[in-house]
Amino acid sequence: MSGEAQFRYIVRIAGTDIDGNLKLPYGLATIKGIGYTTALGIVRMLGLDPERRIGFLSDEEIRKIEAAVSSMDRLGMPSWMYNRRKDYETGEDRHLIGADLLFHARRDIEREIKIGSWRGVRHRLGLKVRGQRTHTTGRLGMTIGVKKKRK
Repeated sequence: MSGEAQFRYIVRIAGTDIDGNLKLPYGLATIKGIGYTTALGIVRMLGLDPERRIGFLSDEEIRKIEAAVSSMDRLGMPSWMYNRRKDYETGEDRHLIGADLLFHARRDIEREIKIGSWRGVRHRLGLKVRGQRTHTTGRLGMTIGVKKKRK
C-alpha cells in the first residue's frame, strides 16, 4: 500500500486535468477523444482495476496510461476502436486526442468546403449536415412568432 498511500485530487494525463475521485474509465473519458468504451479498453489492456480511483495511481501507472493514450496502436487495441480510420492524407488508422482531434476535424471541414461537396455546402451555409429535418428545427436568429391582429 506504499504506492497508494498518497491521494491526489487532480491528476494530469494527456494535457487534461482529471478529478482524482473518479474511477479510472470515467476519469480517462474526460480526455477529449476518449470515450468510456475506449477508456475501459485501455484500462483492461494495461491490467489495471477499473474500480480504482484515479487519485490513487502511482507515477509509473500514470506514465503507462499516458503512453497508452498517446499511441493506442502500440497497446494492441483493435483498429475499429480508433476515432480516425483511414486518414485522408496518410491512409493510416489513428486515434487522435485533445487539440489534434479538433485540428484534424476543422481541417476536414475546410477541405469539404473547398472542394464544394454537399457536406461542404451545408457547412458553408450553416445548415444541418447529416440529413436532419430543417423545416421546423435548426433555425438561427430571432424568433418571429405569430402577430396578433390589431383591433
